[in-house]
Amino acid sequence: MIQTLTTYESTTTDPYTNLAVEEYLTLHAEPGECILYLWQNAHTVVIGRNQNCWKECRVSELEADGGHLVRRLSGGGAVYHDLGNLNFTFCMRKEDADVDRQLQVIIEAVASFGLTAEKTGRNDVTINGQKFSGNAFFDSKGYYYHHGTLLLNVDTASMSRFLNPSKAKLQSKGVDSVRSRVVNLSSLCPDITVDTIKQAMFTAFSKVYGLPAVPLCAKRLEQTAIQKGRERFSSDRWKYGPKIPFTNRLEQRFSWGEVSLDLHVNEGMITEALLSSDSMEADWFSDIGAEFQGLPYRTDILCKTLNQSLEQHLVPENVRTDLCGMVQEQI
Repeated sequence: MIQTLTTYESTTTDPYTNLAVEEYLTLHAEPGECILYLWQNAHTVVIGRNQNCWKECRVSELEADGGHLVRRLSGGGAVYHDLGNLNFTFCMRKEDADVDRQLQVIIEAVASFGLTAEKTGRNDVTINGQKFSGNAFFDSKGYYYHHGTLLLNVDTASMSRFLNPSKAKLQSKGVDSVRSRVVNLSSLCPDITVDTIKQAMFTAFSKVYGLPAVPLCAKRLEQTAIQKGRERFSSDRWKYGPKIPFTNRLEQRFSWGEVSLDLHVNEGMITEALLSSDSMEADWFSDIGAEFQGLPYRTDILCKTLNQSLEQHLVPENVRTDLCGMVQEQI
């Protein structure tokens, strides 16, 4: 039974720190305590625990644009975060969790602006059928969190740009994201800003639970543990590699012939590669593939290695340019 309400606002937009704080708050929630944690990430794609990042977003394009890829602890689909998005997390013990009550906090918060929201589908919250909040859940050894997004004024062009995967043929055991129609709350009510919705969430939190909410004491946050968590969330192994083997076939037809590059990837590393082509120049692509084994599945590394290998095979510059362009476009 919830007896204590605690609130905490993040002071950073670094996604790896925010996820580390989220985990720390969850694993240190007291019995009978519910912590409402509000946070924002700058220019970030967040994928579910069991998703294939290469399938869900344009990883290379995102990172080249200064963005961040983040893998969270909870399941569910990929989402885009920027400073037009406010994230919330309810941290507590599993026995105190009540999804309907937690979602009611969101519904009450937007109601204070004259908007009528409802829970629909896979724990989404919508207004007139348009989604402004997606939710996901995590529990481990009796500790639990429920987190989600509040779309306020998100850059929907960037959302589409980075969440739309290429047309490469991917086979994976990862969970596909469910694409939904979304709406920014500010388009429905101009009074809704990051600051006003934060206050509305804290007010609704107290109203729904019928208890006063107290700000978290900073001394409760152990910075050494949070830094360690940040290092884990920002590591390549965590971001790219949690055991989702898949095959990516890059293929394209050029004036000199059709080519395909099959890359078998496991834990973010290439385990096998095969370059095939119907080009009349048989020597161009013979024995190319072994040099990719053990390389990270990264556009810049693949392009550099491919170009060097093709150059050794005396492949003309225009063909090397075509193939590197294919890699850059399809990964």
